[in-house]
This record gives sequence, structure tokens and C-alpha cells, in this order.
Amino acid sequence: MSDTFDVVILGGGSGGYATALRAAQLGLSVALIEKDKLGGTCLHRGCIPTKALLHAGEVADQTREAAAFGVKAELIGVDMSGVNAYKDGVVAGLYKGLQGLVKAAKVTYVEGTGKLVSRDTVEVNGQRYTGRNVVLATGSYSKTLPGLELDGERVIASEHALTMDRVPASAIVLGGGVIGVEFASAWKSFGAEVTIVEALPRLVAAEDEDISKQLERSFRKRGIAFKTGKPFEKVEKTDSGVKVTIAGGETLEAEVLLVAVGRGPATANTGYEEQGVGMERGFVLTDDRLRTNLPNVFAVGDIVPGLQLAHRGFLQGIFVAEEIAGLNPVALVESGIPRATYCDPEIASVGITEAQAKEKHGAENVTTYNYNLAGNGKSKILGTQGFVKLVRVKDGPVVGVHMIGARMSEQVGEASLIVNWEAFPAEVAQLIHAHPSQNEALGEAHLALAGKPLHAHN
Repeated sequence: MSDTFDVVILGGGSGGYATALRAAQLGLSVALIEKDKLGGTCLHRGCIPTKALLHAGEVADQTREAAAFGVKAELIGVDMSGVNAYKDGVVAGLYKGLQGLVKAAKVTYVEGTGKLVSRDTVEVNGQRYTGRNVVLATGSYSKTLPGLELDGERVIASEHALTMDRVPASAIVLGGGVIGVEFASAWKSFGAEVTIVEALPRLVAAEDEDISKQLERSFRKRGIAFKTGKPFEKVEKTDSGVKVTIAGGETLEAEVLLVAVGRGPATANTGYEEQGVGMERGFVLTDDRLRTNLPNVFAVGDIVPGLQLAHRGFLQGIFVAEEIAGLNPVALVESGIPRATYCDPEIASVGITEAQAKEKHGAENVTTYNYNLAGNGKSKILGTQGFVKLVRVKDGPVVGVHMIGARMSEQVGEASLIVNWEAFPAEVAQLIHAHPSQNEALGEAHLALAGKPLHAHN
């Protein structure tokens, strides 16, 4: 027996549920299949709970530093049961709200592990769901390295770290990308001694090099140790935790080892390959309309090569729903997707780096400007350090905005508009930015790049 829908979606994470809600909004019949919980990794094991931990860590740091602002306070300790209750409460509230949205949209929601059994049919719990269109949205999983087995206790991935009932006394974080630096930041705020091990030459290597340098300075100041250019060699379990050996024979010891070496596409045992879906290294290949090589089969989110970001999958889901409905939406531009890393200090960026711009346009045709937050009143009030960096093509638009400092993720919305609308510095310089606000830093940077700096600090 099979039920037929306009759209059958395999995976209920950010990409899958966005597809479902938009398709239903457009009058299409929709079946949404999810093996775990609606909302996927982002809501339950990723974006939301990690940022809740980071906010709790920020509160702890603010308590420690309260005297600098004339406030008498003392940090007695961090109660992880309380932190986890707060974190879980945030997740539960959003989960309930999302369930309500899907129900109100009259989406047929199916719990269970689905498998593509033909080019238009997904089977789950012995029931078949046929779609005039099928959307693959099965997300990603925490990767590890060959020979490095996760045990969930001493050698852990991010999902294990999110459910820990204690603050580890010490931790080694294997990987200096987004996940690694966020957990290192949160654990340090909670009082742990943390060392990051990164095989590449710098932390957050995908970001502009100036951002990496500032983050490393800030981490040194906070007492977060890191070893860059040091590939992992082996780990041994000890009575008190783990002993990790890195390149050069150097050994490090800690209570836990967090493996944060990225995420892989969750496409195993899904039936994709058996049904002839074009694949490469586990990823599903698509064209710029997010179509696979099979007629009326689309893919969105982390299984599609590119940035593994919840908001990317979310927008891809909306795009695919509109494509199926015949609205001919504008194709998404990967380089225009904003990125944020919520460590302390926060990193936010959109567009290409200085190095990428020089490679693409030639070094002689690229201009950059760094606006130091020391010249920004609100940043001074907050006591944060960092900068806003603009990358511009000669006599052309801004192609990259890179920011580091407290709460910089809140500024990436305007930065996204600047890059995606190919704005010129003089055009942004004409906009009024409220005073005092950190948002002014974006305005001041564009004033400077337009040739009329007022509060410029280099």
C-alpha cells in the first residue's frame, strides 16, 4: 500500500521542515519523514543547545568580571544540572512550537527511519509514501578519524558533550573549527582547562586570516591553549582520562577528548545509491536548482556539498518548495551565505576572504580596511576587542565582510545585505547607523573605505 503526495521529504531537520512548511503554504500535499525528532541536529544536538551553553558561559564570565563595572558579585560555581535544565527548556519550547507549525500546516508527519526504495517512493515502518517530487534532507553526523573510536565518556563527540552532567576539569579539543572553538570557549567559561589541537596552521582556518589571528590573541588572553599545525597521532585511555599524542611526539593529558573534526553527510543505508542518485564521497550531487540527476528528486542541507549550516539548509528548503511549485525562484549563491561562530569573541562573516579576493581578482585589484572596535562607543562599554574588516574589489562593491568581537553575530544581517546586493562603500556610508551601537562599526568602516574616515583606528 502506498500514499501519494505532491512532495515526500526524507529528513525533518532545518532543510526538511522548511521545505515542508513552504510547500504546504503553497497548497501542495506533503509527507515529512524523520527518524528522530522534528528539528533535527540543529534544534536538538547542535545550534540551539550549544548556543545555550555558550550563553550560560557568558553569564559566568560576566559574574567573574562584574567588579570592573562597579557591580559586586561572586561566582560560587557552575551547576551543570541547572545549566542543562535551562538548555533543555529552550530546546523543548522551540520543539513544541515547531511541532505546532507542522501540525497547523496539515503536513503528514511520519516518525521512523525512511529509505528510498524507488525513484519516487520512500518506505518507513513498512508503509510506502510516493511523491510526485522527493526531497532528500537526511542531514549529517559527527565525524571521527580512522582508528579513533568514540566511547561517549572519555572520547566524545559534540552530542555527548551537550549532555555531560559535570564540567570536565580538563579537556583536549581535537579540531579548531567552529565546533571545536565553541566548546573550548564554553568549557573555559565554566572553569575547565582547555587545549585545542588543530592540524591546520591556524584556528578557524576557513575564516579570513586576520580573524584567525585575533581569535588566537583573544584565546591566549582567556587562557585557552592551542596547538596549531599539529596533526593528531593517537589517544590512550588512562585511569584519570586520556593521553593524546600529536605530531612531534608531544603528549597531552586531560579528563576528556572532544573530537570536533567536522560533520559527514548522513546518507548511509538511505537507499540513495541503490536508486541511482548521483553521489560523491557520501554527498548528494545537485545542480544549481538543487535537483539531483534523477527527475523530480531534490536534495537540501548538509548532504549537499558546501557549507553545513542550518540557515543554508533552511533557505534551500524554501527554494526547493518554490521550485516544485513552479515559482522559478532565484538560485542561491553560496558565497553570499552568512557565517557565525559563537565563541568568545564571536566571529561573523559573509562573502569571500582577502586571500580569496586576491586569487580571484588579482592582488592589485583588491582593497581592504580594518575598523578597530576600540573606536566604537558601544564596544568600549561592553569591554570587547576586535574589528570589522571589509574586502572590496577596486572601484567596485564590497565582496567580503569579516567581524570579530562580542555579539558580532547580530551584525551579520546587514553585512549579508551589503555583500549580496553588491553595495559600494559610499552607498553604505550614506546609511544612518544608530548611536551608540556596535552596528556603527559597519558604518564607520564603510565611511573609511569610501575615503571619509571619522573615528578610524588602525
